[in-house]
Amino acid sequence: MTTSIYALTSHDWAQTFNQRGFALSTLPYWLDGIYKDPSLFNRHIAPQMLDELKNEYRFDLPEICLTRESDDGTIKFKMRFKDSLEVETVLIPFHKRYTVCLSTQVGCAMNCSFCYTGTQGLKRHLLADEIVGQYVRAYQWLLKKKPSSIKPSLVFMGQGEPLHNVAEVKKAVEVLIDEKCLGVGPRQMTLSTVGYLPAIQELKTFPKINFALSLHSPFNEERNILIPINQKYPLSEVLSELDQLALLKKQFITFEYLMIQDFNMSDKHVEELAKLLSHRKALINLIAFNPFPGSEWRRPAVDEIENFKQKLVKKKLRVMVRNTKGDDILAACGQLKIKTMARNYGH
Repeated sequence: MTTSIYALTSHDWAQTFNQRGFALSTLPYWLDGIYKDPSLFNRHIAPQMLDELKNEYRFDLPEICLTRESDDGTIKFKMRFKDSLEVETVLIPFHKRYTVCLSTQVGCAMNCSFCYTGTQGLKRHLLADEIVGQYVRAYQWLLKKKPSSIKPSLVFMGQGEPLHNVAEVKKAVEVLIDEKCLGVGPRQMTLSTVGYLPAIQELKTFPKINFALSLHSPFNEERNILIPINQKYPLSEVLSELDQLALLKKQFITFEYLMIQDFNMSDKHVEELAKLLSHRKALINLIAFNPFPGSEWRRPAVDEIENFKQKLVKKKLRVMVRNTKGDDILAACGQLKIKTMARNYGH
């Protein structure tokens, strides 16, 4: 398969230019042509060199085939790849900047009971350029609508388990973080995992981005219901691996906690969470469950959420509540799914 221009870092490109005898003085124009202004190709790159690179590399990006906007300003894109498979990518407005929620797989194999994507099954892993391409497309769309927008932050929290596709996700991170490519700051980037243990060690080799664990319960029997792979990779083993990550001085592991009415918000949960996290560099991110078609769980009331939060705060835990955005267009946490994609694709 031909390599995509969106799968290479500036270091990769420097090696390519050296191997081909291209002048490195043209490299900044080449990279800016890819990520900022394609007209730079014709103005600063020799025609023969440009033809050679165009013959050797793919220049395509995912196609935005559907856009939906929430009442709160959240944008959900349906993005289509060359093989006609699709994912959903979300652009979320916050006070100072937008955040792009990227998908890393077409579907997901984790089959979490709280997540709409899990009902879709796994079709395939995304390539690094397909992950980067989602960000590029979303940023291009944003700049057309709001030219003064600053560069969005990003989260790997869309469709798929990022660590189940760790090699391609790591390559995408390296391209996204490269200051000569897209230059997203490492602290503006968060990777979330449900606890896919075989790849957690790989996080030690990642740039110093932020990491999050989908916790949702401190009890294994409840995590088994919510996150089936917990039966194979129990919480204690996952936490042990996460404890080995070297964090920066003011960096924390985020523990995402989906609040489900009458399931995981009791006093015993508060007590166990305190035992589990009080001695760790942990930030608990409380997320109200977002209903989706066919789900058996219920969203807690506002007063229940506040009460649960205050009990955790009294235990001297660091806690924040994530405001729900995009739930009216099924763009909120756990609501992404390509409905038209049957499980028997390709058969």
